[in-house]
Order: sequence, then structure tokens, then C-alpha cells
Amino acid sequence: MDGRTGLPVVGMVGGGQLARMTHQAAIALGQSLRVLAESADDSAALVAADVRLGSHLDLAALREFADGCDAVTFDHEHVPGDHIRALAADGVKIYPPADALIFAQDKGRMRERLSSLGAPMPDWRRMTGLSDLSEMSEKHGWPIVAKAARGGYDGRGVWMINSLDDASSLLDRDIILEERVPLRRELAALVARSPFGQVAAYPVVETVQRDGICVEVIAPAPDLAEARALEAQQLAIDLATSLGVVGLLAVELFETDAGLVVNELAMRPHNSGHWTIEGARTSQFEQHLRAVLDYPMGETTLTAPVVVMANVLGGAPGGISIDERVHHLFAEDPGARVHLYGKQVRPGRKIGHVTVLGDDLSSVRARAARAARWLQEGE
Repeated sequence: MDGRTGLPVVGMVGGGQLARMTHQAAIALGQSLRVLAESADDSAALVAADVRLGSHLDLAALREFADGCDAVTFDHEHVPGDHIRALAADGVKIYPPADALIFAQDKGRMRERLSSLGAPMPDWRRMTGLSDLSEMSEKHGWPIVAKAARGGYDGRGVWMINSLDDASSLLDRDIILEERVPLRRELAALVARSPFGQVAAYPVVETVQRDGICVEVIAPAPDLAEARALEAQQLAIDLATSLGVVGLLAVELFETDAGLVVNELAMRPHNSGHWTIEGARTSQFEQHLRAVLDYPMGETTLTAPVVVMANVLGGAPGGISIDERVHHLFAEDPGARVHLYGKQVRPGRKIGHVTVLGDDLSSVRARAARAARWLQEGE
């Protein structure tokens, strides 16, 4: 508890853009989020008042960081489970707990657990040798999707395998194999759950991927039948409850002709929920804080009929400055909301996002895409 304000202190392990935006939400709650960053140049470390430098792999650093926190949470899933259990044994309220987070850390463990829960999933197996790949290809045809069981994001750690030779370099890695799902589109269902067990579900969104990177999120998902949306929300709520999640759970889904299929899980604020800052009554970042503090959940209703978030990726070096691009964007579209993460620009790196709200889907999508393209390319 903060002795000056009498308000609880939340610590977030990781100093990326998720911590940065969670810090912004914490300000309205009278808090300054405590951040464990690896570098003073990390996105959140540039703006938060209470920054500790250290590694999420260092238990001693984690213990020192957690001292004085009323709750500790994460902006990534890479803290070792043994460290999380050690902190919990010390009496730290740490969310999500290790026994839940493992299912976002390890895709093989996730698939095993979700199989036991009867959740809809693609056919899959662990790859112990080329015979597993051969059997999968005989059953489903090529290509077969190979995923690193741990790590990997934004298209990294995922391979489309078209022959046995393609997998030769993966044999010494922890890999799971999945059938390639004939999907219509990708959806995401975002829910929050408190230690008390209260849950709140956001409208189901459509996510648009390019080269394995999410480039656009549309809320609510267009032309999604009400029954299918409720099915996705209930699935996310059931998984959050069954897995013991505290905080946010993002369930990435494939929509197919046969129904919904679970792709992946994330247990933290998620890219598919950035639209909620302007587009929902309670942002995902405030909701995550409410959850880990066991506050009652906030409203999740939309603030406009259509909300579109477009990620801003780093473009090629040179050209006009990002500041000048922001200047011209605001002159062109004063309704576009810009969030830049304070990151060094590298081609393909997520350096920010833009959100546009309105009544007409096609015009809102066009405005968001144009704004993101301008910030990336200057044209």
C-alpha cells in the first residue's frame, strides 16, 4: 500500500508497451504502476515513475521488486514458473498464477489441457520424429503447421511444412504439429476474471493478420451471428474459470465452416484489445488492474457502433520524421487516435497503433488503414 495515497501498489514485470498502457490506466486509479524493466529505455520505463531495473529471469530481482506490492502481474509470459511459485510462497499475490500461466507459456501443455476440457481445437500432436509429421500429412495433407512449443510471436516460431525435408532443422526443438485449419477468418474473445471469480467479457472482434502479424482489429466482428459471438464469449469465460486465470485472458480463435477452433491463449493485456482504450467503457488495461486488485469489473460495452484499431509498424529508414507524420495525420483526420510506444523504429516492429471510431464499417476501416500507413510510410 502506498503510504502517501493509501492506495494499493501494482507491480508489472516487463517494461514493454503493454506496461506503458497499463501505467496510463493506473494513473486514473490514483496509482503509478511499478515496472520491472530490463532497460531504462524500455517503453514503460520512459514514462512510469516507479521503475526498477532487473531481469525477469532473476529470482532475487523479482523478490526485491515485489516487496511492497499489493499485487504483481506481467506484460509478457516469460517469467519462469518456479520463480512465480517462489513469490507466491513468499506471500506475494501474483496473477495469473503459475499453474494458469503455463498454458500460455507452453503450447503443448495448452493443447493437452484444452483437450481434457473438450475445447474445440485443430488436430495436433507433439513432434518426436519425422514419423509424427508423416502420419499428420497422411491424415490431413500438406502443409502441416509446426509451432515452437515455447516462445514465438508475430509469426516467429511458426512454420508451414510442405515435406519431410522442410522439418529436418526442427528435429532438435520442442515442436508441436497441427493440421492447417481451413478458416474463414480469425477472431478473438477477451475476458477478465478476478480472484473472487467475477468475469467480464468484451465484444468478440475480428483480427486481420499479414505475414503472421496482426495489422487490424475490428470491433465488433462484422457479420458475426449473435449465437456464434455468445459461444465465443462463453468459451473464453469457461477457459478462464477452468484454468484459474486472474486478469485478462485473450482467446485467439479460428472461425471455420464447422464452428470455432481455439488457436492460442494469452494471459495479459493483448493486441486484440488495444481498441478498448477509446472504444469500450472500460479499457482492457484498467480491467486488468481491476482484476488483479479484485475490484469489481467495469463495463465492456462499445462507445461507438464500429471501432477499428490498426497497428503501426516500423517502416524503412529515411523520409520525413515520425513527428511530422503525426502532424500531417492530425490535420488530415483529427478523429484518429494515435498511440506511439516510444520504441526505436525498426522495419516490421510494432511501434504504435491508431484507433478510429464511427458508424460506417467501410469508412472507419479505410480511415484507420490510411492513418497507420501514413505513420509507417509517410504517404
